[in-house]
Amino acid sequence: VYAGCIRRGAGSHYAPLIERRPDVMKLNVICYALLGLALIASLFSPHPVWMGLLLANLLTFLIYGGDKLAARKGWRRVPETTLLLFGALGGWLGALLAQQLFRHKTQKQPFKTWFILSVALNLAAVLGLWYWVYGRWIF
Repeated sequence: VYAGCIRRGAGSHYAPLIERRPDVMKLNVICYALLGLALIASLFSPHPVWMGLLLANLLTFLIYGGDKLAARKGWRRVPETTLLLFGALGGWLGALLAQQLFRHKTQKQPFKTWFILSVALNLAAVLGLWYWVYGRWIF
């Protein structure tokens, strides 16, 4: 392996690392666009908050599954920051289910620690929002 290069396929050709960036950016744009579409679609539901959470969890589940498939096939991967952000934005239950079902990202540190922190951040935000809207705690 040459410094600053990645191996392209099974051949002996190497490509500069800078060449990798546009594909990662495209993948991120697709992930965030799907999340945006899911949130917009949820606005047309009689219960937009619940529908938004359901769609965010479903999308997060599918993105984890796609990342596991990409890991096995050697394809472009979803950046860990995207996986963590989807969990922090409400998709953490879908992420937990996907991690267990696909056996993906269950042991890797520091991802596991950051994931737990993102879940705690989401729960704190939900509790704070609940208190702000209803003037009392859930429990």
